[in-house]
Amino acid sequence: MGTPQFITDLRTHIGHAPLWVPGVTAIVVRDVAPDAPAFATPEVLLVQRADNEQWTPVTGIVDPGEEPHHAAVREVAEETGLTVEVEALIGTGAVGPVTYPNGDVCSFVDTAFRCVVIGEKAEDWEPHVNDDESVQVGWYQVAALPPMQPRFRLIIADAVAQLKHPAGFRPRTGYTKRDRPAWIR
Repeated sequence: MGTPQFITDLRTHIGHAPLWVPGVTAIVVRDVAPDAPAFATPEVLLVQRADNEQWTPVTGIVDPGEEPHHAAVREVAEETGLTVEVEALIGTGAVGPVTYPNGDVCSFVDTAFRCVVIGEKAEDWEPHVNDDESVQVGWYQVAALPPMQPRFRLIIADAVAQLKHPAGFRPRTGYTKRDRPAWIR
């Protein structure tokens, strides 16, 4: 889908000036099957972005009037063709500023959710590149993630922790370096 029209419209008025934008990150987790080997870890859905070739969970911008959890579900469908539902709030934090190749500057207040695919048939769980924002999509074991930004590793770890121990989980506030455990810096 690319840049939402409301952002393009705003840019006609403010040019490349910094813009504060609501964003979402959808951490879609597939838990380990009961009959899986003992060394198996949950899997997470990742996309390889077309603009910078980085691997990330599904991310996107919340449209005006849209609830963040609805935006997360919409973004997963747009980018991977999968239908998901939100199961848990993982955290919120500031991201940026980010300067894009065209000179636009944005900072994001990001809300991260743990999601699960809806559907019981195998084809319900098969993602595919569904728009021009990604060049690859796929499931990756959390113990064998491709290189990615530390904040994404952090919220993926938080999503798995919340899945495994929901009663003791507290949503994270902040993605800054001082908020990260030493092993993820």
